[in-house]
Amino acid sequence: MANNKLAIIGGSGLYDVEEFKDRELLDLDTPWGKPSDKILKTAYNNKEVYFLPRHGRGHFINPSNINFRANIDALKQLGVTDIVSVSAVGSLKDDLPPGKFVIVDQFIDRTFARNKTFFDDEIVAHVSMAHPTSNGLMNACEEAIKNEKIEHQRGGTYVVMEGPQFSTLAESKLYRSWKADVIGMTNMPEAKLAREAEIRYASVSMVTDYDCWHPDHENVDVQQVIKVLLDNAAKAKSMIKNLIDNFEKHIDPKDPTNNCLDVAIITAPEKRTQKTKDKLKTVAGRVLNK
Repeated sequence: MANNKLAIIGGSGLYDVEEFKDRELLDLDTPWGKPSDKILKTAYNNKEVYFLPRHGRGHFINPSNINFRANIDALKQLGVTDIVSVSAVGSLKDDLPPGKFVIVDQFIDRTFARNKTFFDDEIVAHVSMAHPTSNGLMNACEEAIKNEKIEHQRGGTYVVMEGPQFSTLAESKLYRSWKADVIGMTNMPEAKLAREAEIRYASVSMVTDYDCWHPDHENVDVQQVIKVLLDNAAKAKSMIKNLIDNFEKHIDPKDPTNNCLDVAIITAPEKRTQKTKDKLKTVAGRVLNK
């Protein structure tokens, strides 16, 4: 298991992990453009780890404008096998107050303005998203969260909205009627692209607010959210350090993500041009170059 490499994608409020003292910033290029920012390479407890701020350092990238394909391709170039997304979300349930963490296991994708696949030209692939997160990686996240005594919920559905505006009251009530747990703007198409790249993925959502459905919290205020964000970010950094120490022991060699492209690509081999295979070499070279 020495080849397993963990990357953390940090969302709102989590732009760095200052405790990582061994630091190298990597400026990568991909066929899809540049990732959100330079990727931090670090060694923590003798383990190679990568960190990418999803919105860029200083939070200058709108959720709809994140280059998700470049982010995932760049991490795959670095040999990343496991991604843990850490994201700020709104709560859709009374028992998920600000400050609570949710280990997400399902998504409802309501985004509409984003490139959602690597396989959009010549080569077509259909990966399964029935179970979009890795069970082993979720186990690792839960162990890390418990070690830090962070209040959390294992399992939950994340509604991914387009943004950048927050929900209307009617939308918020609709999502609650679906029994969804949290709402955010960034885990799709990130989770889909990670699956296409055969990278195991888990999502830890940090609740910052009650969206607008709650009668005592009718308006989502950015300043209030930032206050909770800062507290959540401190807890997330402690969780991440625990996660680095334990994630490898939870890896399942039979995880369906590991070789999902074996049964996903439908395009006939004679229709696959070298140009497109070259573009996909990082993401799908394992199967396209057979």
